[in-house]
Amino acid sequence: MNITKQTSKDKFWKDESGMEIPFGRITPLEKMKEANAYTLAVSAKKIHDNIKDFKAHISKICSEVFNAVMTEKEKSKVTKGNFTWYNTNGSIKIEVSINEQIEFDGLLIERAKQKLMDLVGESISADKAFIKGLVLGAFETSKGKLDTKKVLGLKKHSERIKDKRFHEAMSFIDQSIRRPTSKTYFRVWVKNDSGQYENIDLNFSSI
Repeated sequence: MNITKQTSKDKFWKDESGMEIPFGRITPLEKMKEANAYTLAVSAKKIHDNIKDFKAHISKICSEVFNAVMTEKEKSKVTKGNFTWYNTNGSIKIEVSINEQIEFDGLLIERAKQKLMDLVGESISADKAFIKGLVLGAFETSKGKLDTKKVLGLKKHSERIKDKRFHEAMSFIDQSIRRPTSKTYFRVWVKNDSGQYENIDLNFSSI
């Protein structure tokens, strides 16, 4: 990332299209915006780099603590990685959470949907009407994408719905699940004077 600044030493300034403008034609407002935009960009880049360094630092420390705890307790290290630990007096809490992004294999999820549509497409009893409402709601799309929570939410009705086709559809849904990416989140909490944990917010937009 190369942050540049046009100054009075430049005989020509470039606009968005790349056209060169003689410095003498640059307005005071344009000069002020140029200087302030550069200052903010440099400051933002510095903060960004500090946050990246801190993320690497907290990740390293949490891994060391996690491995030490697992070794002491003689537990298997095969885990999703969600982990919470505290300092000695409990005044500081560190949380590590893994959020796996779920996607569906297009062919398998379509087979699941077809099974369910075949099931509810017959004569509608009260029970079938209930199932149809579930299915139509689960397969609604937003901007062409399925809501994974709604689709997976169908599985909680497996005990109530006995039809074989429903369970075959649930099997297709299980087979269709893909977890191509995951994100790790770190949160640091400190107890306030009231004994309640307050999050040290690292989200720029919420501060």
